[in-house]
Amino acid sequence: MAIGGVLFDIDGVLVTSWKPIPGAAEALRALADHQVARSYLTNTTTRTRQQIASALCAAGMAVRPDEVITAAALTADYVRATYPDARCFLVNNGQITEDMPGIDIVDSVIYNDGVVPETPDVILLGGAGPEYSHLTLSRVYEWMTQGVPVVAMHRSTAWTTTDGLRIDTGMYLIGMEQTSGRKATAVGKPAPAGFLASAARLGVDPEEMYMVGDDLNNDVLAAQVVGMTGVLVRTGKFRQDTLDRWAADEFAMQPNHVLDTVADLPGLLGL
Repeated sequence: MAIGGVLFDIDGVLVTSWKPIPGAAEALRALADHQVARSYLTNTTTRTRQQIASALCAAGMAVRPDEVITAAALTADYVRATYPDARCFLVNNGQITEDMPGIDIVDSVIYNDGVVPETPDVILLGGAGPEYSHLTLSRVYEWMTQGVPVVAMHRSTAWTTTDGLRIDTGMYLIGMEQTSGRKATAVGKPAPAGFLASAARLGVDPEEMYMVGDDLNNDVLAAQVVGMTGVLVRTGKFRQDTLDRWAADEFAMQPNHVLDTVADLPGLLGL
C-alpha cells in the first residue's frame, strides 16, 4: 500500500504522562527522513494544540501545532456548524478555549454557594478531572433530563499515567445516558470526523493512511472503519486480555497490525 501519511495517537503511543516512550522520537525521525507526512489526533483535553506540540518537542519529537488535531478543535467545529451562537456550559480539566474560537462559553463550574446558573443552550463535556464534582455533574444531569443537548469531546473511559489508570468522561456518560434516556453526541475518537479531518489535512485518501494507537476500539478499529490501516501498539492503555477476547470473535474486525511499540513502525513500513 502507498504510504500517504501516518496518523498517531499521542498519549500511550508517543508519551506517557508526557514522558517519551522509548524509540518514539527515533520512529518519528525515520518517517521525517523518508518524507512521510504525519499528523496527530488526540482526545487530550488538558492542553491546547500549542501546548501539546511544545510538550512533544520537549520530549525530543519535532511536532508543529498545526499538525495536531484535538478533540476540542473538532468540538468547536461541530458546535459552530450545529448550534451557531449557542451559549455553552463547559466542564473540562484544562484551559483549552484557545482551540475553540467563536464558541460562547458562558460558564464552566458550579460553585457551592446556592446560586443556580442560567440554563445553557448546550453542555460541553471535555476531559474529566476535579472539575467533575458531585454538584457540577448533578446540575449537568438535571439539564440533560430537561433536554439540553450534551456534546462530549470524546467517550474515552480511562487514560494511563505513570501512577496508574485515571477514569475519564465516558465513564460518567455511561451512567447519565442510561438513567436519563438521552444520548450525548461525541465528537472526538472514535467518531469518524477526526480521522477524516486528519487525512484531509495531509491531502491524502484515508486508504493511504496508517493509524497508530494504543486503544483497540477508539484508535485502531475506528480508523479502519473509514479505510485506514490500523496499527495497534502494546503500550499505554493496551491490554492483552482485551485483544485476546476480541480475537476470539471470528466475526469481529481485527487490527491490521499489532506491534510491541511505535519504535517498530519504521520496520513495518519498510523504512
